[in-house]
Amino acid sequence: MISFELSPHQNQVKEIVHWFAENEIRPISLEADRLKKVPDQWLTKVNTLGIQLSTASFGEEEEKKTSNKERQGNRLGVIASEELGWGDPAIALTLPGPGLGGPPIQGSGTPDQKQRFLSIFSRDEAPKWGAYAVTEPEAGSDVSGLQTTAAKVEGGYVLNGQKIFITNGKRASWVVVFATVNNELGRAGHRAFVVEKETPGFSCSRLADKMGLRASETAELVFDDCFVPEENLLGGEDYYNRNPSGFRVAMKTFDTTRPIIAAMATGIARGAYEYTLEMVKKEYPKHGRKYYIACEALGEIYESILASRLLTWETAWKADLGLPNAMEAAMCKAYSGKICLEVTSKCLELLGPVGLENHIVEKMYRDAKIFDIFEGTNQIQQLIIARHLYEPFGLRV
Repeated sequence: MISFELSPHQNQVKEIVHWFAENEIRPISLEADRLKKVPDQWLTKVNTLGIQLSTASFGEEEEKKTSNKERQGNRLGVIASEELGWGDPAIALTLPGPGLGGPPIQGSGTPDQKQRFLSIFSRDEAPKWGAYAVTEPEAGSDVSGLQTTAAKVEGGYVLNGQKIFITNGKRASWVVVFATVNNELGRAGHRAFVVEKETPGFSCSRLADKMGLRASETAELVFDDCFVPEENLLGGEDYYNRNPSGFRVAMKTFDTTRPIIAAMATGIARGAYEYTLEMVKKEYPKHGRKYYIACEALGEIYESILASRLLTWETAWKADLGLPNAMEAAMCKAYSGKICLEVTSKCLELLGPVGLENHIVEKMYRDAKIFDIFEGTNQIQQLIIARHLYEPFGLRV
């Protein structure tokens, strides 16, 4: 039975990260959005605090201390990510750390790979990033159709292809890259590689100019006869002898990262709601028709935010217990993305003209749209949900 009360440690994480979001992130939010860049000196400063957008960064140390107790890294990750989303999702995604590349290395990497690639994220050194590259021009939501190739050669593999919409892809010290060793094998031919920054044949062709999340780096990556040593095949050769498809690595990663994205979307919606609520209390005439319409709308908004949070918490709780959570991960991602967009839109409507120019809620509205798209579009999430619901009955979706 899941409890909806936060433990003392979980509540402490929530309070610390909220303080950070309120006092360190929010003050630079609009300026970073305008400049389309998070200041380097700010990133250096926060790197020493050790705050990263990663389930491992919030739960790992606690789990070391309480190894005989239930894991809670995923729950701590979504609790913290909601607060970071409340502050500014673009800045949250730019925090130094392994990012979305962390979960596949933690879940599928060899002990040597975990040590080599995760130990570089130290508070005592310059900020570093990891990245995760699946999406391609012809294989976006349909990850199974990826075209980047990995040809086996002596001592490793040669990668050729292109990846798009890669968060922190240019600045990353390494990128987890998915490629196929044989297109005719379909998903069974997929493999995951860790490609390091200075590898010959690996480059960033451009950075995207976006409507939202403008302070976050989104890169297009190119692999042109890029040699990757055998020891950088994620999990090693033996892993793929036991688990024939790297497709499972990608999908398992999404089961961990989709709740993180859902929590951030919930945080954005909550931030817009809280700001609008204060403005309504301050500016609207009490007992007037406009006031009551706003109160009704804000009540519905609060209901949807709470539902989004609880669905996300359940998904993370299942992950901590090692229970299958693919359907719940799709549900919380789909629902929170939709709610985030609806809530920010409604809040702008309630604020009127004052909310439209150089305003935090206007920025939240622009940021919200991507949460309905990345980590799998809403349509893909609905397809995943339908498969889990109907395929046990022999119905193909």
